[in-house]
Amino acid sequence: MASIEEKIQELEDEIRKTPYNKATQHHIGKLKAKLAKLKDDVVKGHKESSKGFSIKRSGDATIGIVGYPSVGKSTLLNKLTNASSKIASYDFTTLDVIPGMMEYKGSKIQLLDLPGIVKGAARGKGRGKEIISVLRSVNLLILMVDAKDITKIKSIVHELEETGIRLNQKPPNVQINKTLKGGVIVEIVPTNSRLSEETALSIAREYFTNAIIIIRENIDEERFMDALSKNRVYIPAILVINKKDLVNREQVMAIKKKISSMDTLLISAKNEENLDSLKEKIFQRLGLMCIFVKPPRADKSDKPMILRKGSTVLDVCKNIHKDFITNFRSAQVWGSSVEYPGQKVSVNHMLEDGDIIRIYSK
Repeated sequence: MASIEEKIQELEDEIRKTPYNKATQHHIGKLKAKLAKLKDDVVKGHKESSKGFSIKRSGDATIGIVGYPSVGKSTLLNKLTNASSKIASYDFTTLDVIPGMMEYKGSKIQLLDLPGIVKGAARGKGRGKEIISVLRSVNLLILMVDAKDITKIKSIVHELEETGIRLNQKPPNVQINKTLKGGVIVEIVPTNSRLSEETALSIAREYFTNAIIIIRENIDEERFMDALSKNRVYIPAILVINKKDLVNREQVMAIKKKISSMDTLLISAKNEENLDSLKEKIFQRLGLMCIFVKPPRADKSDKPMILRKGSTVLDVCKNIHKDFITNFRSAQVWGSSVEYPGQKVSVNHMLEDGDIIRIYSK
């Protein structure tokens, strides 16, 4: 009996050999769905068999630093945090996950230095299953490459995508309602959809026996399979190109032309170049903001409350104590979210970074 790896290879070969046209579109879609499900089974098997790394989550958010061996991940961690990660000039120096805590604008952000990812990590090579398991649970990924070998970013992204990690994407706008009978029904709302109803049905039937599926955005086959799978996680990412001190100005310009469309920074972790910009970009991509609570007889608290962008007065109350929710009377806000200083607002008022708030209880 063929193994999962052999079945994956067979499907990949068949997809590659089948010419893509209108007549074969739905057949290829069905093959891709079978392939995606097999890859999900591989990841599921890794989760069940892997002991994984023991990581205690702490702080306002957690970031994973991922890259090939010897790109400077440990140096970056040590420069940004109070960690002490072993550094050497040979591969696989980091054999475990090294955590560190970065403090910025009053927030505490946990950074994880993981063993270098290698080609084949998605299928378990080089402790890949343990590394991927950690990465799937973080709030932000730093993808780190060497300035002299930026092409490695394609390989890193490929390994992550193979395990169901989607970078800088939102989940597809697809509504799935399981039913007890009636088969699979697919409704495509956009009139200019790239995905035909026939192809969508052939894919959906690989996942469900009975369901009503409504596609509300113009998506391709891969995005549709992402919507049907239970194994996808959507994580923001920053591309960090290290060792910029080893390339000249012309090489830097050439790098900027080649880099991906994701947020990118050129840094030198060793020489601490551009690290302040990286901290700010991390803070922004995590969607964090600082809110100051105004206590009685004081302008504002010394330490900010760290909340996610889009948070309201209600979220502030939750963070202080649950009694502030039940006893809430009103609130005053000073800052960019109000029209004038000290404006009275309701519990549903949305706050902005730097706002100062005073809450009145019954």
